[in-house]
Amino acid sequence: MQNFLYDIGTKIYFGEGQIVHLPEAIKPYASKVLLVYGGGSIKKSGLYDTITQLFRENGIEWKELSGVEPNPRVSSVNAGAKLCKEFGLEAVVAVGGGSTIDCSKVIAEATFYDGDAWDLVTKKAPVTKVLPVFSVLTLSATGSEMDCGAVISNLDTNDKMSVAHPDARPKASILDPTYTYTVSQYQTAAGTADIMSHIFEIYFSTVKTAGLLDRMAEAMLKTCIQYGPIAYNDPTNYEARANLMWTSSLAINGLLSYGKGTPWSVHSMEHQLSAFFDITHGVGLAILTPAWMRYVLDDSTVDKFAEYAFNVWNIPMSEDKYAMANAAIDKTQAFFTQELHIPATLHEVGITEDKLEIMAEKSAVTLGSTYKPLTKEDVMNIYRACF
Repeated sequence: MQNFLYDIGTKIYFGEGQIVHLPEAIKPYASKVLLVYGGGSIKKSGLYDTITQLFRENGIEWKELSGVEPNPRVSSVNAGAKLCKEFGLEAVVAVGGGSTIDCSKVIAEATFYDGDAWDLVTKKAPVTKVLPVFSVLTLSATGSEMDCGAVISNLDTNDKMSVAHPDARPKASILDPTYTYTVSQYQTAAGTADIMSHIFEIYFSTVKTAGLLDRMAEAMLKTCIQYGPIAYNDPTNYEARANLMWTSSLAINGLLSYGKGTPWSVHSMEHQLSAFFDITHGVGLAILTPAWMRYVLDDSTVDKFAEYAFNVWNIPMSEDKYAMANAAIDKTQAFFTQELHIPATLHEVGITEDKLEIMAEKSAVTLGSTYKPLTKEDVMNIYRACF
């Protein structure tokens, strides 16, 4: 293991009815907040009314930014930061899934910057200060409710980039599994794939460890495999929704990566797909992951894939580790396509081949030190294998 500092920093209120604790979490930091949400489903569900009533009862003033996109855009960040500056808002409260929370984090950073928020994402300008961020989670997927990172898109440049700052980690998050009951089957499937991809990116690492971190990762993968289909088919199953929600948070809050950090592979490739074609992130990950696994399987990685086969998919131990590895990859793809009904090819989600070269070129910039280093040509081959 590498050396690390363990400091999660987010207070979690987990379970049904925990929304009542939102005001007490906010009030030590702010009395005027920006309420950020997406397309309005929180109004249909009644969650908006619950939150605003709690604000009124506890003397919390608010302004609103609605309409945050599934792949949050820098234009929404700039609009939110403008509101915070104009009205002297003291915190940002995100209600939604990872897109809303990501947008809120960068709003909190951009409030203290006079230029375009894209400068912060591209690191042209440093983040100097961050408003406190709070979240009420309504979709289990990105884990943004308990980490310090965000991913923002710029439609003008067809870029989708990540930015992270320790102070952007939410001060507190409300995790009520019942708020995910109305999530569609499609988004439930995509969210489960996203959670699993976060785990894969850490599990398949250049840091050699077969100890506690890998065993925790395997347990989380098995949790997704068990409960993802249950939530897909029975959306109000509390046990399934609760297990997915908590796994989503733990998968990317640093717990699995402390002492094992390695640059990620599949996320970089998928970010280009959703930057150019605005597809659902988790769906892109599910399509790319098996192809990436097959592409990087070789003598240097086969032992790890055999370990994955045995510990996650219960494939019997064999002297033929390649057979084990390929069986596990087949099971992974079948889980996504047959259990979660996610499309198997990029063609099915509207990706065309005319942008492959520029997407591969952009993606390869960050892939030189991943689990298996990938060049532009490697990324092109993986993309093509998904058609």
